[in-house]
Amino acid sequence: MGSKNKLKRFEQNSSFSNVIQPTRDELIEGKFEFKGKWRSYFNNENPIVVELGCGKGEYTVGLAQRNASKNFIGVDIKGARLWRGAKTALEKNLENVAFLRTQIELIDLIFSENEVDEIWITFPDPQIKYKRTKHRLTNKAFLQKYKFVLKDKGVINLKTDSEFMHGYTLGLLHGLDCEILNANHDVYRNEGSPKEVVDIQTFYEKQYLEDGKPITYIKFTVN
Repeated sequence: MGSKNKLKRFEQNSSFSNVIQPTRDELIEGKFEFKGKWRSYFNNENPIVVELGCGKGEYTVGLAQRNASKNFIGVDIKGARLWRGAKTALEKNLENVAFLRTQIELIDLIFSENEVDEIWITFPDPQIKYKRTKHRLTNKAFLQKYKFVLKDKGVINLKTDSEFMHGYTLGLLHGLDCEILNANHDVYRNEGSPKEVVDIQTFYEKQYLEDGKPITYIKFTVN
């Protein structure tokens, strides 16, 4: 994407009613207006579902279309990608969708304790190199942040094309004695996949499927 297109999308994000772009200082200093008050943003008491690393927002939008009784928030630092999901949500008049441009590691500064009902992590960078473990979205530090913002028995969904990420996460969850509700090594060939796992596909997921890569899924809670 050219720099002119990126700048145009950044400008449009600022005008979109469903895009929120807090500064890092706002979050760190506790000045973010919606922390603990997300239900006032949506003007209802519906459950809150968060997608981390939402990219172009296909999953956030797809889930919102299927679940009008829930609120969905897509989180990503890359505004040019997030723009696509925000624009689609506006075009479809989806009032239960918001997009938040910020860093995922600040999730505990975005939401208050027990404010989130469910988390989706879709096709994250597996960060295979050992030096990158701290950036892996299912490492122990991230899991503790998720536990903080999630309600009791709140669930986390991991959908990935990376067998490494799938295996790493399963091993970690077993070691932490977490409750694994669903584990599938190939959601399109094995039975037991929830409809939202197979009915919604991201742009990159379609490419992975064309290349014959299996798509894996884990649904779990953090104790």
